[in-house]
Amino acid sequence: MIDSEQVRKVAHLARLKLNPEEEEKFTTQLSSILDYFEQLSELDTEKVPPTTRAIDVSNITRDDDLEKFPNREEILSCAPEQDGDFFRVPKIMSEES
Repeated sequence: MIDSEQVRKVAHLARLKLNPEEEEKFTTQLSSILDYFEQLSELDTEKVPPTTRAIDVSNITRDDDLEKFPNREEILSCAPEQDGDFFRVPKIMSEES
């Protein structure tokens, strides 16, 4: 069971300001969640392999094939600034990096 003091501590760490009604609501909700996990711990998972996903997902990305764009000038004309054949962008790294 989780109590109001623990909810206030978590809210403080998360930099949340909760009113008393929210504290009571979250105390009840978090206690229900922890009760559910307690039920799950009663299951025998000894022979269940660890997983990172509930369903298998494989190769959901496309191949990254390099292709030349037929009209380079058209692309460069959309740039706010350009430097020859390149886009000019703001510097994001300092000299020390």
